[in-house]
Amino acid sequence: MKPWKRLGLFALLGWLLSWVISCSSPPAPSASPEIEFWTMQLQPQFTEYFNKLIATFESENPEITVRWVDVPWSEMERKILTAVSAKTAPDVVNLNPSFASQLATRNAWLDLDNRISPADQQQYLPKIWNASTVDNKSFGIPWYLTTRVTIYNQALLEEAGINQPPATYAELAEVAQQVKDKTGKYAFFVTFVPDDSGEVLESFVQMGVQLVDDSGEAAFNTPEGKAAFQYWVNLYKKGLLPREVLTQGHRNAIELYQAGETALLASGAEFLKTIETNAPDIAKVSATAPQITGETGKKNVAVMNVVIPRDTDKPEEALKFALFVTNTNNQLAFAKAANVLPSTVKAVEAYKTELSKAASGSSVEQARSISATQLTDAEVLVPAMKDLNKLQKAIYENLQAAMLDEKTVEQAVADAAEEWNQR
Repeated sequence: MKPWKRLGLFALLGWLLSWVISCSSPPAPSASPEIEFWTMQLQPQFTEYFNKLIATFESENPEITVRWVDVPWSEMERKILTAVSAKTAPDVVNLNPSFASQLATRNAWLDLDNRISPADQQQYLPKIWNASTVDNKSFGIPWYLTTRVTIYNQALLEEAGINQPPATYAELAEVAQQVKDKTGKYAFFVTFVPDDSGEVLESFVQMGVQLVDDSGEAAFNTPEGKAAFQYWVNLYKKGLLPREVLTQGHRNAIELYQAGETALLASGAEFLKTIETNAPDIAKVSATAPQITGETGKKNVAVMNVVIPRDTDKPEEALKFALFVTNTNNQLAFAKAANVLPSTVKAVEAYKTELSKAASGSSVEQARSISATQLTDAEVLVPAMKDLNKLQKAIYENLQAAMLDEKTVEQAVADAAEEWNQR
């Protein structure tokens, strides 16, 4: 066969082969939009819940698929910062307002006010919705909530001759002295590590301290601010706080309570289940009371929200999923599964109704009831603001200096205020 005929035959065979393949192979399916959803340390406990939630969403929205990624709590801030900077962030992210607000001030999140109507916003508790706003712009959708309760060791308080747990910081100081004198143990542990829990910062607000003024300048260099500094300095200098409060985080508070070394633990109602698992003997003598507060009577609520990165290329699909996760029915289901609180008005009403009908009266249900009751008056004590982490750092580091006699209380307060104003 001549070369040109051979080439023509091969070309013909190639064309026929490609035609057969194209006829026998189904057309490539059109790619449905996939949204990536990050949560914080919810696996494996809630794997089944989220698999069902996502399956329901996908069945109702067959044009959208969801890829769920659960990130360890300790890694979330680093991972989301990296992803946002690299413009590779997921489409929907579970964060808390205090951290999310740091990126909100850098315009990292989708502005929700133009996408969620005022009527739809009002489905959520007003104070809770406002927790995810900065400069009057909404950057997050409320999800689940916790209010602190006081978990206390009845046996240890009884050994110290105390009939009921403290309700105020003034009473807490008295109980701390009595527990130390009678048992040699500490009443409680609270951290002053700058990048850890904000509980001490919140205590300032509960004691009547205004942290910043309307212009964002320090407002705590006042008699109230000095009294709050003095309160914590006194407890430390009297030996009523473990020395580790300067170096260990909130995790140490949990470990000490579970070991029977402290009488009180400020935590969410959901933590009682953990105590039952890790320290059953301590769980048997544990009970709950409302959270400790100051003269203001203010009580804290911690908010978890969902945010949508501004750079997502699927904003409509991401918003649809975010609203699905946080709607009343799904919030109520998750609140019951996780022993937390919902954040929509109707879900809270339904949750309280169910709790009032509960008959067992277990310690967990009592804690949930206390937590839900507090929700009416609870608020985010330290609202989202730019550089909030720097405010906590300035106050905590100067508190430590006063505790260690490196500064007077007056100097520590003044230095903290100056450091904040010159940030």
